[in-house]
Amino acid sequence: MKTLNVANRWNADLIDSYYEKWIEDARQVTPDWRAFFEGFELGRSGKGGPVKAVDEEALSVDSKKQACFIGAIYAYRSLGHTIAKINPLKEPQDNPRLSLNRLGFNEADLDSPYHTGNYLGGVIMSVRELLDRLKKTYCGSVGVEYLHIQETPKRRWLQKRMEPSCNIPKYSQDKKIRILRKIIEAETFEHFLHNRFVGQKRFSLEGAETLIACLDAIIERCPKVGTEEVVMGMAHRGRLNVLANILGKSSEFICREFSENFIKGSVHGGGDVKYHLGYSNTATTESGHEIDVRLVANPSHLEAVDSVVEGCARARQRLLNDSERKRVLPLLIHGDAAFSGQGVVTEVFNLSKLKGYRTGGTIHIVVNNQIGFTTDPCDARSSQYCTDVAKIVEAPIFHVNGDDPLAVLMAAEIALDYRKEYGEDVVIDMYCYRKHGHNEADEPKFTHPLLYEKIAQHPCISVQLSRHLIEEGVVKEEEVSALKSTYQAALDKAFDDAKGQESVAEKQNGKAKRRRRFEGSTAEFQPPYDFKAIKTGIAAKQLEAVAQKLTQAPKGLKLNPKIERQLEARSKAFKDDKGIDWAFAEALAFGTLLIEGTPVRLSGQDSERGTFSQRHSVLHEMGGDRSYIPLLHLSKDQAEFCVHNSLLSEAAVLGFDFGYSLDHPQMLCIWEAQFGDFANGAQTIIDQFIVPSEMKWQRISSLVMLLPHGYEGQGPEHSSARLERFLQACAEDNIQVCNLTTPAQYYHVLRRQMRRTFRKPLVIMSPKSLLRHKHCISRRSDFAGSFQCLLDDVESPARPKRLILCSGKVYYDLLEYRTTQKIKDAALVRIEQLYPLDIEGMKRLLKKYAKVEKIIWCQEEPKNMGAWSYLSLAFADFAENTHLHYAGRSATASPAVGSLSRHLKQQQALVEDAFTSDLF
Repeated sequence: MKTLNVANRWNADLIDSYYEKWIEDARQVTPDWRAFFEGFELGRSGKGGPVKAVDEEALSVDSKKQACFIGAIYAYRSLGHTIAKINPLKEPQDNPRLSLNRLGFNEADLDSPYHTGNYLGGVIMSVRELLDRLKKTYCGSVGVEYLHIQETPKRRWLQKRMEPSCNIPKYSQDKKIRILRKIIEAETFEHFLHNRFVGQKRFSLEGAETLIACLDAIIERCPKVGTEEVVMGMAHRGRLNVLANILGKSSEFICREFSENFIKGSVHGGGDVKYHLGYSNTATTESGHEIDVRLVANPSHLEAVDSVVEGCARARQRLLNDSERKRVLPLLIHGDAAFSGQGVVTEVFNLSKLKGYRTGGTIHIVVNNQIGFTTDPCDARSSQYCTDVAKIVEAPIFHVNGDDPLAVLMAAEIALDYRKEYGEDVVIDMYCYRKHGHNEADEPKFTHPLLYEKIAQHPCISVQLSRHLIEEGVVKEEEVSALKSTYQAALDKAFDDAKGQESVAEKQNGKAKRRRRFEGSTAEFQPPYDFKAIKTGIAAKQLEAVAQKLTQAPKGLKLNPKIERQLEARSKAFKDDKGIDWAFAEALAFGTLLIEGTPVRLSGQDSERGTFSQRHSVLHEMGGDRSYIPLLHLSKDQAEFCVHNSLLSEAAVLGFDFGYSLDHPQMLCIWEAQFGDFANGAQTIIDQFIVPSEMKWQRISSLVMLLPHGYEGQGPEHSSARLERFLQACAEDNIQVCNLTTPAQYYHVLRRQMRRTFRKPLVIMSPKSLLRHKHCISRRSDFAGSFQCLLDDVESPARPKRLILCSGKVYYDLLEYRTTQKIKDAALVRIEQLYPLDIEGMKRLLKKYAKVEKIIWCQEEPKNMGAWSYLSLAFADFAENTHLHYAGRSATASPAVGSLSRHLKQQQALVEDAFTSDLF
């Protein structure tokens, strides 16, 4: 009998290579190899016959069974998760493809020995022993998907971590007791809140308490993998438990937050509900290491926080000079329905390996409640698992039974070690359940009576784990009771202390004493907004030195002739003082900040070149692969400049850059939309994070948003950055909104952003056609001084009858019309900063023009858009006796027309109206 010993530990990778050739064309391999792979396919198909042409002479029983043996290993590695015991509420179904017959064996083969190939390094093992080990490894409480990973070393690494131990954790007695204690604390905390604050929403973790033990284990393991900080993001479910039992937020303070007398706005703004708040603390591990843990505040928009966390983590890595991205770990906790349903999750995975956005891998924990509010998984996704989206980056996925905390912790530790080894994302899909409805006031039996009948009878995790550990002799029943009673007593004391302080406050003041709303949180406080002029000009020699560096390229670097001419034109324009354009003013702002020690980050679609070929911050060699970034070569001790072309995403990238700005306040952090209209795709980030962040969470950002805006006849999708939406969201000095008209103003506003004592997000309606408009230039003298919120008419008529107020590009249309028509009785005043509006400055201007007959606001946007509604209300407040007239397009449903000829007619009409219409 011929024996075919082709599988052994030395040629496991060779087998993979030959197999790929055989799939393509069987004639590419020898008859022996063909026989091997025919037997492999026979075992997989179970059809009782070959699926390809076979060299009959090469076939033998031994070769076929050996191939089936190797095929069984592959089959369990590939499909074992489909029959794993990962669901605490359901028994797994059989997979016919893993039956003995389909694997190519029968009962008589079970004790026959074969070589294992690359399994366990290559040993001799019986079929019975092999299948027993494979079932334990891949079909127990952990089901693993990893064969979608294309790099063999990564697959081998995972196999070495899982297969020798059969994926069965082996923990010390002390560690098992710690795990039990964390589970008991998580459960006791939920029961405490449920009983003490009946009917109040808390979005409990009941059914998924293993999450607390999992997070605790990750933090405990951080020192072993070189991690010093953890940046976390999660939705509302379980947040209070995480705050109390992982971040160490005071239980007494949490009790006070539940009190009816707790004043949410006691420090600043309106605050937010308790299960949205952020927090930070330092955890001390059992080994004595300190780990900083930060939980980022998040609204009810579930996965919206994901990219914000990544940005925060990237900023922290930069501040710690963590170039290997090991010292700061981003950790995201997801819900199953949101993980598969929210597009931003996919966007975040897509940016995970990009040079401008990578963070060295994220640990994703999916709290898989197997329901989304009232929606079943069969209605929530088209894929088998909610985690299938993670396969786009070849992330290993561990499906784990949440009722088996030991298995969950083992998966978490493997995940953390894999992240250290390869710097890539890992997903832990923890199957569990939601004990109550979507919130504690919801009745889940309305829609899922049978499911919640089963959940009501299901034993809690601590009972199951306690029973197991008692049987093992790890703990005694009375010790388990003591763990619970000790923590319960601490919670009761916290509740009594909170009540006692309330009573004292009532006696002292007749009402609850105001308390710090953001006690122990990530809150920051800053001076109020003011209009004090900040000197943003620098010495002429410094400006000249920067300009010279920005217009030079290294000798020998052959550039595109157009780029060469552009550099020469900029250099000449600066030297001859014939006008600095918008893009060069921006480069001067960046450059002067850099030499002063302020780093700059610019991120967005096509930001390196600029959507309109205006920036060219990266100079590329013609006919070569070299590039040169002038802003990196200004001085030896300059700050760092980063510019990144982003993936084609708005929501994830804007969230990322917002998060970056939160944790690196010393940096000028800019997100640029390709067109201002495209910011629509990031509306959740704008509405839930950028606009209200300071009011809700006291988180402060100086992020700059550049939104190309202006009506040039390019249709409704390339005209409007929706200025009106930002102005509608303005209140309490939350953001700054500017529509600028000169390059020097742009230079000053960027520098002002980093030179004031307070920080506010800055939204700029940046230009398109003005980038090359012959009159939109600034002289060198304009770069001295400071930013001006209002620009008075430089050619103001002696006795004006009409005052026209405007902002942005339309100013140049108005100016051209006034010049060509030789109008002498109309003044043009530009409002450069629309919010916060400089009321005192406006009053001074109105006083200067007190004798005009009409005051007009002129805008390009339709009447129901742009700044009209905002300004008309503002004027009614501070200029009661002044009637503001409107000149602009009529109200429309779409931002702009799609016809260039119609656009030009409308533009001409609104300009003429501003100067000639009675406007009554």
